Amino acid sequence: MTNLNILIDELEGSLWCATLKKHKLYGLEIDPAPDEEAVRWGSIFWARVIRIDKSLDAAFVLLSEEGFTGILHNKDLCLFDKDGNPKDDKGEAIGKRIKTGDMLVVQAKNGYLPQLNSQDVIIEDKSPRVSMNITLPGRHLIFSPMMKDNRISKRVKDKKQRKQMNKMLDTVASVNGCILRASAAWAQTDVLVREAMILKDIWDQLQQFLEGNEPALIMEGPDAVQRTLSDHAGKLIDSIEIVTHEQYQEVEEWCEVFAPDLVTKIEPIELPDMDMDLSLFDFRDVLDQVEDLFQVYVLMKSGGSLIMQPTAAMFVVDVNRGGDIRSNLEINLEAMAEISRQIRLRNLGGIIIIDFLKLKNKKDKDAMVVALEKMVEDDPCTVQVHGTTALGLVEITRNRRTPALQDRLDIVLE
Repeated sequence: MTNLNILIDELEGSLWCATLKKHKLYGLEIDPAPDEEAVRWGSIFWARVIRIDKSLDAAFVLLSEEGFTGILHNKDLCLFDKDGNPKDDKGEAIGKRIKTGDMLVVQAKNGYLPQLNSQDVIIEDKSPRVSMNITLPGRHLIFSPMMKDNRISKRVKDKKQRKQMNKMLDTVASVNGCILRASAAWAQTDVLVREAMILKDIWDQLQQFLEGNEPALIMEGPDAVQRTLSDHAGKLIDSIEIVTHEQYQEVEEWCEVFAPDLVTKIEPIELPDMDMDLSLFDFRDVLDQVEDLFQVYVLMKSGGSLIMQPTAAMFVVDVNRGGDIRSNLEINLEAMAEISRQIRLRNLGGIIIIDFLKLKNKKDKDAMVVALEKMVEDDPCTVQVHGTTALGLVEITRNRRTPALQDRLDIVLE
């Protein structure tokens, strides 16, 4: 397993976090400056119901005094009776379960940038989705206070690994609502118990803010660095390089709580030209790789290429042979690795259609789909491979957490 190197830098108040694997860009997270980002993924709000929409079977909720709204679908409601037991009313319409004026604790299921909603009108796909099924992510597990038992993450597909991790559920039996992530399989018992207790304590402390009739942000979701360190919890990290003193302190504090083994990996870096934009990224020759993510054409090492273009309804990827003399299957396999990387780095979402080179053999077609499913397992977001269409196109969907890289950078550079 190749170790990772993490770079943390800032640009005019925005936070940049890059992950390198063999000096090649492997992950990239960018957070706009705090005053430019309306709603961050994972943020928790004390929200007020302002409208019930029967046609959507959903409610619009006011998230903060700034006027940002979220959409809460019926299936994302999580209501309890006075004894703390889940209400048995999931078959009812949302208007019978909650009403205008109700105060609810909700969490953002996706991030939202102000430029995505140019008109002051509440529209379903222009408002961030929120849920009452709160989750607090740690490094090796996720704490879900609305859940009464402990379980293993659905993202762990391997049957042997799930069987092994099943035995670990007793480890955190003292804290209900724990979801073990894949990285928990290699964590020590005391580390898991400690993390579970910390996350439960955070939730307990939040309870004091869940009162009154004024909507408010209760806790901000994980930032770019926290998402990165959490997403790569199961991988070996060689170094975490940081330029600014403020970021050094924040990363050190997070690691001391959730990843003590990484504290010694944090390295403050002093560069000759500290005032230069993204000086660390420039020093490590990463800027050119970032710029390549905004190009339509992607050249593969063997000579083939990808054409990556957005449409109104989906994102389309075309695989081209170029001067490559290898078989179509070999070229497709190389293309898969690069496509899964590009999707992750560009943070694409929704429907993605891939036009691979044609394969005549059904066995090769099936092998290609299986290989693609394996490659996207490394993605921190949920990616589903839906197979091959009648025209031979491969269809996948990706449920991203934060806005696309292009949208985030547009905000940063405005």
